[in-house]
Amino acid sequence: MSKLGGCGAALALGRIVGVSLLVLALAARVCAGEGPSLNVFAAASLTAAFNEIGKMMEQRHPPAKVSFSFAGSQQLAAQIEQGAKVDVFASADQGWMSYLQERQLLAGPAHVFIGNRLVVALPKSNTAHVERLQDLARPGVKVVMAAEAVPVGRYSREALEKLSKDAAFGSDYASGVLGNVVSQEDNVKAVLAKIQLGEADAGIVYRSDVTGAAAAAVRVLEIPAAFNVEARYPIAIIKGTPNAAPAQTFIDLILSTDGQAALQRHGFEPLPERSRKP
Repeated sequence: MSKLGGCGAALALGRIVGVSLLVLALAARVCAGEGPSLNVFAAASLTAAFNEIGKMMEQRHPPAKVSFSFAGSQQLAAQIEQGAKVDVFASADQGWMSYLQERQLLAGPAHVFIGNRLVVALPKSNTAHVERLQDLARPGVKVVMAAEAVPVGRYSREALEKLSKDAAFGSDYASGVLGNVVSQEDNVKAVLAKIQLGEADAGIVYRSDVTGAAAAAVRVLEIPAAFNVEARYPIAIIKGTPNAAPAQTFIDLILSTDGQAALQRHGFEPLPERSRKP
């Protein structure tokens, strides 16, 4: 029996036995060669890596389609709480994933799938002559950071507090840097954009944000491992999704060797097995 004939018979039988309109609509889409459209909400820092993995998903599991909404994790979590139609959520920290879990909006447990680190990004011109981390607290240096509700903003403040406990920086280092902040952004991409445009002298971003073309557009100051923060990214299926199976397939791809390799190509760090718990 041809695909068209088989689909027609299945749809006719479905109408006879009273299958729901939703199931019939999904069946009709499959028969027409259309796959499930998977809607993924993901932290802005995942943009390049997830776009690559999304294409991988579509190539390996046709006719599935993947669409992304990238923004600050706090913004995405709020949209999900307000009823946004989404199948998968990938956060840049556990805090916003726990926020949704506490409100019973997750279909199951979250999986921590990758890590990240912080760096300081400087405009290529570096007219403020920022040469070391201590210079961020120098009066007159314009610093841009993500707001504290944004995962990278919280991680940045944690790193500053760690640095303030070292004699080479002094106990007032964090307050000095925060006093130089001229803009607080809703996501890490907005922080990097201001640096690239020369609208600030320094900004704290993820290492993954200064790869590819961005790496050629800015200078980078490293934050030593002793003072840095390990960002841990969890991913989960949202409760009530009609696309649970393809959502799980997408997460499995993220966790696979190929998915992890793609993430690492974009500057993310693999996590040891012990760190993979939410």
